[in-house]
Amino acid sequence: MPATVLAAHAVLLDMDGTLVNSDAVVERCWRRWAVEHGLDPVAALRVVHGRQGYATMAILLPDRPMEENHADNRVMLAEETADTDGVVPIGGAPAFMAALADLPHALVTSADAALAGTRMAAAALPMPEVRVTAESVGASKPDPEGFLKGAAELGFAPADCVVFEDSEAGIAAGRAAGMRVVGVGPRAAALSPDVHVDDLTQVRVEALPDGSMELHIREAH
Repeated sequence: MPATVLAAHAVLLDMDGTLVNSDAVVERCWRRWAVEHGLDPVAALRVVHGRQGYATMAILLPDRPMEENHADNRVMLAEETADTDGVVPIGGAPAFMAALADLPHALVTSADAALAGTRMAAAALPMPEVRVTAESVGASKPDPEGFLKGAAELGFAPADCVVFEDSEAGIAAGRAAGMRVVGVGPRAAALSPDVHVDDLTQVRVEALPDGSMELHIREAH
């Protein structure tokens, strides 16, 4: 089928579920946490993706003091950083990142710097020079702060950027930032991104002479 072509000056990349498949680790850690707190782990896993841990905890335990969520989040981040079993690149991610190497791009993730570094290394993917991690923002996705910071650091207006995201919170953040959103993977399919792909094998990056790019995307059925 013909490709959708998006013109962009920069791309902003989520990590988990978009570049790196870390679902096995996320599910192990969050199932354990949910059981410890008397919650249904299946229900908990429906809301964990895309947000910082403390924000997920605030949704699941709305009456709990936020300082307890932040304390648990620190423990959770340490557990997730120590566990790389099953962390692999999303299909097509190595070639996609190689194509972006000399073009403006940034990582915008809800992970902290240590976890982002560990997971990108475990998946053998290059870490973008520009990255917005949990420490860089005051509000978790779906707040657009991270994407707006990434665009500003790269020096481009939001409308000139394309976001790659897999989660409801991340897609909402990209939209709120005024950016076009490519949804990646099964979670994104039901969230009406501008374009949806099963994985990054369906994306071809073409660098243009003026330093911008065209993203040629074969949409998922």
